[in-house]
Amino acid sequence: MAKRVLVVEDNPDNRTLIVDILLSQGYQVLVAPNGAECLRLLQNERPDLILMDLALPKLDGWETTRRIKCNPQLHEIPVIALTAHAMFGDREKALEAGCDDYISKPVDLRELTSKVRHFLGAEK
Repeated sequence: MAKRVLVVEDNPDNRTLIVDILLSQGYQVLVAPNGAECLRLLQNERPDLILMDLALPKLDGWETTRRIKCNPQLHEIPVIALTAHAMFGDREKALEAGCDDYISKPVDLRELTSKVRHFLGAEK
């Protein structure tokens, strides 16, 4: 069975690019446009990995990640931050919020696929 990745991204162009890459790699993809929708989706779905934009409307990725990591039913799901916040210290801030890794935007597709494989294992 294919591994499932939840993409939490409000920008349609970024979302389409990331989803297309993941689908081409054989992953199943779930999508949420903001943190509130992500948490709603997680009530019924258990993805194997979450790619989390940090600058989201309604509920930002920082708080959404904190809530995921504080939930005993969800805290084991790895979260990779996807963010244009590439200032000194932002990576550490994302990790402190509970993210397991960090990718700055614009997303390097080789880095994205490499990190997804790392967290999900080589097989899909």
